Amino acid sequence: MKQSQITLWCHEIIRSQAAEGGFYIDATMGKGNDTLFLCGIAGEAGSVLAFDIQRQALLYTEDLLKSYGMEQRARLILDGHEHMGNYAKDETADVICFNFGYLPGGDHKIATCADTSIAAVEKGLSILKHGGMMSLCIYSGGDTGFEEKEVILSYLRKLPSKKFTVIVNEYWNRENHPPVPAFIFKA
Repeated sequence: MKQSQITLWCHEIIRSQAAEGGFYIDATMGKGNDTLFLCGIAGEAGSVLAFDIQRQALLYTEDLLKSYGMEQRARLILDGHEHMGNYAKDETADVICFNFGYLPGGDHKIATCADTSIAAVEKGLSILKHGGMMSLCIYSGGDTGFEEKEVILSYLRKLPSKKFTVIVNEYWNRENHPPVPAFIFKA
């Protein structure tokens, strides 16, 4: 594993907590790498919901899943992650994965934003089972700015410690506003 790549590192943390046959949500589908990863953990008995607002993201993900024979394990939804409550009931998900920012290689003007991301995280926390976890890859700087990062981190800091354990990590020796991996564990 390339431990310096945020998504692979987050995958290892998820893998340590997730069990085969579970219900998983990729709240930010992108090119489908997290969706594919969650489908692999879900196995044939589990399932995955994946969200994105861009049709191109859905097409990328659909092609990737087909190439691995996993298209039956996931339901790809063309909708904002803040609407995940329309597709999943409270206390049903084992893991919810976020990768904030924009579609890699896509239009940088189409990106996650603070308001809808906070609404999605908040709804996701109610959808998580007790004992479940949420993974957040938070990007900032350049095209995405800093507002979303600061709003998300402020929100996480205020989560009640009796209900959630929040772990926020930082790259100490990287320049140019490296991503911030964060994990929320629901008691």
